[in-house]
Amino acid sequence: MRIAWRLVAGALAPVLPLWLRLRAGRGKEDASRLAERYGLGADRPAAPLLWLHGASVGESLSLLPLIEAVAIAAPEAQFLLTTGTVTSARLVMQRLPAMLRDRVRHRYAPLDVPRWVDRFLNGWRPDAAVFVDSDLWPNRLFALRARRIPTALVNARMSPRSAARWAQFAPGLLRAMLRSFTLIQPRAGDDAARFAGLGARSMLPPADLKASASPLPHDPEALAALRAALPGPVFLAASTHPGEDAVVAAAHAILRERHPTLTTIIVPRHPERGAEIAALTGAPRRSLGQAPAGLYIADTMGELGLFYRLADAALVGGSLVAHGGQNPMEPALLGCPILLGPYTFNFAERVEQLLQAGAARRVAPPDAPTLAAAVADVLINPDEAARMTDSARIVAENLAGAAERLAGPLVEWLRAGHGPRVASVEREFGTP
Repeated sequence: MRIAWRLVAGALAPVLPLWLRLRAGRGKEDASRLAERYGLGADRPAAPLLWLHGASVGESLSLLPLIEAVAIAAPEAQFLLTTGTVTSARLVMQRLPAMLRDRVRHRYAPLDVPRWVDRFLNGWRPDAAVFVDSDLWPNRLFALRARRIPTALVNARMSPRSAARWAQFAPGLLRAMLRSFTLIQPRAGDDAARFAGLGARSMLPPADLKASASPLPHDPEALAALRAALPGPVFLAASTHPGEDAVVAAAHAILRERHPTLTTIIVPRHPERGAEIAALTGAPRRSLGQAPAGLYIADTMGELGLFYRLADAALVGGSLVAHGGQNPMEPALLGCPILLGPYTFNFAERVEQLLQAGAARRVAPPDAPTLAAAVADVLINPDEAARMTDSARIVAENLAGAAERLAGPLVEWLRAGHGPRVASVEREFGTP
């Protein structure tokens, strides 16, 4: 299977440039930086270099506390941060702390074509590498292993469905990929059990980098302006997915009968859905500069922290439909009462901790009357809402520290590998 994947990836290489150009035409790739997808554009600093990769927005942002922890522990270290989407590239560099901007280089990750991966690694020559979640690409991992570059998989996640598919269709390939990692840090206990069952070794105790993240940022002036513009309580539907917006809009209509000054803000997970939601609801859109009304669509990038700070109650999107839910620790860190639909398998262990602590509530069945009743209960019981937010903060504080614990072995790898490994790679693969 390993050889088959290598051959298939190599055979697809001639058509991938056309595919990338088509994606660029739709705004899915940065047309000015397509060369990076072929492994070009290396600019290696003369310092220990840690390569970190996050495929999309959530994974990329979860790396920021880890970068900060390593940067503090190893002032000599430099960082190469790669992402797989235009949105994640823009947002992660926007969120990067100012003190780190001269130590972090961003590139788009090369596609998993053997010679493009080799070109990338020969050019950058990282001393260590970190991947997030379940981003497993065979050629990339085997090339790192061949170069003896220590590699970590952090916040490692494996759903029951994915585990079953790997076990059925490519168990040997997955086992070889998992054993290419020097260490694996599962996100939760269930993930650890599934990884172990699929052949993973060298696993650290479970820890969640997303729980170590700083609270989402916001613009204080924008927050003050919105607070002045909104006439009453705020219900936030955060990071919604298709199928949820109609339920939220119907719940808003029910709630307005008892709470006529309520504003319901829908923040779609993908801002490009703003026009679709507006057509469905008739609500104004923030991306067009339209003023808030009773129902408001916040289809902008990087403002979720602003809206969580406004909210008196928040529904975590992706949980009313079978997507599995977005990160519930974001509202927990910002003192926002949390509502969750029945589909929270993406963060099952964290959700269970929040529910047991009384920091979150289920909305089941996931329909408009049930959602409206849950929101109304939070709005009319401020003491209970305060208890929920206090409990959420305690859960978040207890989960903190994953980045600092993981930074230790990464710093050791950087200091052990810089110099000798660069020389050995040049001997084996040639100077780029």
